[in-house]
Order: sequence, then C-alpha cells, then structure tokens
Amino acid sequence: FIPIKWKFSAFFFQFLAQAIAPAAQEQSRPLFLELLCRSLIILCVVLSVVLSSVAVCDGHWLLSDQRMFGLWYSCVVEDSGAAPNCSRNVGEGLDPGLSVCRSLVSLAVVSAIFGLELLVISQVSEGRASSNRWRFGSWLILLAACLSAGGILIFLVLFWKHVTPLGFTLTFCCQFTAAFLFFLNGLAARHIQNMADLLPSSGDLGKL
Repeated sequence: FIPIKWKFSAFFFQFLAQAIAPAAQEQSRPLFLELLCRSLIILCVVLSVVLSSVAVCDGHWLLSDQRMFGLWYSCVVEDSGAAPNCSRNVGEGLDPGLSVCRSLVSLAVVSAIFGLELLVISQVSEGRASSNRWRFGSWLILLAACLSAGGILIFLVLFWKHVTPLGFTLTFCCQFTAAFLFFLNGLAARHIQNMADLLPSSGDLGKL
C-alpha cells in the first residue's frame, strides 16, 4: 500500500508541475514584452529631449530672402560670406508673440525632462508607486507634446509671410520631429499602463 501511495504522490506532483509550467511561460512573455516596450519608450523620449533641446538652444528655424528668423535672434545673411548681422528685435510687432513661442518650447523641454525622470524612476520602484510615477510621467510627456506643437504653430503664424517649403532649417525639423515623438511616446506610455492595469497577473513592473 505504501509504494502505491508514493507512486500516486509522485504522479500527482509531476502532473501539477506540467500544468504550472505553461502558465508560468505565458506570464513571462507579457513581462518581457512590457519591459521591452517601456525601455523603447524611455529611449525614444531621451532622443526627443535631445532633439528639442538642440532646436531650442540653436533657435534658427527659418531662412527667407537672405534673412534668418529664429527664437532668439533675427539675422541678415549676406552672400559675401561675412558674419550675419543679428538682432534680438525682430520688428513688425512680432516680439510679444515670439516671446510666447520661446516660453512654450522651453517649457516643453522642461516638462519632457521631468516626465522622463519619472518614467525612469518608475522602473526602480514597485507596486502602486511605480504605476503612479509612470502614469504621471506619461502625462508630462503628452504635455510636452502639446506645448511644443503650440510653439511651432505660433512660430508659423508669426512668420507666415516668409514661410517656404525649403526655408525650414534642420533645427526646425528637429523640433517638429521631437514634438511628434513626444506625442507618440506619451500615447504609448499611457496605453501600456492601461494594459498593465487590465492584466493584474502580469505582476509588478519590470526593472530595467
């Protein structure tokens, strides 16, 4: 009777192990994919912050008729190769609007930096605190996208008479790309957090 009992126990534990193993594998896949997606989101946000910072610091966004219009200066470019003559006074009553544009794009960079910090910190914390940091960081990234898009729109409205398809500089393209990436990554961060909330079996957030 005792050998039969031991055989039955061994068979039961073997059956239980075979039943649990596929479930553990299924749970590990969402954790790996979630970690990969969060890592890619953070990496893309870092790239967006760098692009936006370069665009704001350089500030030369538009070339038109030997004039360069930017966030900080308006320059006259000569064909002789001489140094451009720059002035902070743009004229045409555009200075107040340009100040608003500078403020928006600068605040966009600040918001994105704080959002990125929260996204990174969320990966080294656990539980509800990690989820709250990730959620708040994603909202800050979306706020950065809105501020950046608002600054670009104001700049285009101010210099609409001088806008040409080939007049935009590389730094303007960097700012436009950064605003687009802020928007995409903010939405992706919100979406992946909502998916994590709907799947409690996925466990705590993965760690970078």
